[in-house]
Amino acid sequence: MTETPLTDIALATLDGRSTTLAELAGGAVLVVNVASKCGLTPQYTALEQLAKEYGERGLTVIGVPCNQFMGQEPGTAEEIQTFCATNYGVTFPLLAKTDVNGPDRHPLYAELTATPDDSGEAGDVQWNFEKFLLAPGGEVVNRFRPRTVPDAPEVIAAIEAVLPR
Repeated sequence: MTETPLTDIALATLDGRSTTLAELAGGAVLVVNVASKCGLTPQYTALEQLAKEYGERGLTVIGVPCNQFMGQEPGTAEEIQTFCATNYGVTFPLLAKTDVNGPDRHPLYAELTATPDDSGEAGDVQWNFEKFLLAPGGEVVNRFRPRTVPDAPEVIAAIEAVLPR
């Protein structure tokens, strides 16, 4: 674990700019590792819907492309951006391709993966589209495994719980 708050960990956007969660989001954040060639890729639709529906209340969805799961995100930054915009109308921020597991795991994911899911299990990201919900203060409050869709009742309830009414 690092001494740096999650919201201040250095990140890079898909277009190569340096940023942090604090700069990208003013409130709650849903961080999701994404991939363009995965059976779960249609989750982009629900993620975009969450971004639109809850954005005004302070939720920012952030996609983190990752090629660690059977090479399902092989594209360049430009290809990823085009794919997401063209096929799913994605408007939420996308980070640079990132390792979420292993020896080159990004510091953000080193912190996120220390968070247990609802069954109490922490550790490596299992697959593409694993979701981490951060409260406005930056603390991780929920972890949802890949097969839990973004608009599942438990995800919506968790988002509602961290957003102002």
